Amino acid sequence: MSYNSIIERVFLNRFQPGDVEVEFVREDLVDVAIDLGVPLPKNLGDVLYTFRYRRPLPKAILETAPPGKEWTIRGAGQSVYTFRLVTVNRIVPNPALMTIKIPDATPEIVSAHAMSDEQALLAKIRYNRLLDLFLGVSAYSLQNHLRTTVREIGQIEVDEIYVAVDSTGRQFVLPVQAKGGSDQLSVVQSEQDLLWCRERLPDLICRPILTQFAQDDLIAMFEVALDQDEIKVVQEKHYRLVPASDVTSEDLLRYRNST
Repeated sequence: MSYNSIIERVFLNRFQPGDVEVEFVREDLVDVAIDLGVPLPKNLGDVLYTFRYRRPLPKAILETAPPGKEWTIRGAGQSVYTFRLVTVNRIVPNPALMTIKIPDATPEIVSAHAMSDEQALLAKIRYNRLLDLFLGVSAYSLQNHLRTTVREIGQIEVDEIYVAVDSTGRQFVLPVQAKGGSDQLSVVQSEQDLLWCRERLPDLICRPILTQFAQDDLIAMFEVALDQDEIKVVQEKHYRLVPASDVTSEDLLRYRNST
């Protein structure tokens, strides 16, 4: 596949044994595609997006990482990027976690016309006020699909931004990253979200949220935070949206006893 060939050659052209960062620029993708004689992607950004959020890097790149480490692609400025060596950190739904049934308040017309897994997930979170339930706050959608820039990183995109307030008057900004079942949750995106919050809304408490459709339309939600320069999970809950009649007396007793 041309994407694999391009990103692999960009890395290997610049990598030296012992490197922990390998910098490159967007134009390198064009030069490498021409050198390899492979079709030039119509959307160069999709090459980078694919390996940042959807697909593992090629084997030739992975093999250069020492045990317990992996390469990630991060923004380093306008049209500048780096392969950076980081500690392996996968955020995946915990299969042992209890599932909480929530009466589904999603309008049927919205469910019928959702355009993608990501859009459907964001809509379900919004209409069912899952952030309110998850965090114990009153949350309000401020903007979705925000494309913006962060100093020293360049362009980023946040799936949806919420602002929120709790019972003590504290105010929060909640950047939400949503993924369908096949895409990987990205700690890189959460790091970028934190930096954006500090830069643009420094007076609000930033609580980044990752969410994903797991098996059988289970909605997994994670709150994450930066701990010793690494993104760690603060809390995780699993929700399943069901007709109100599907929430049984046994379910309610189980939830009561779990608190």
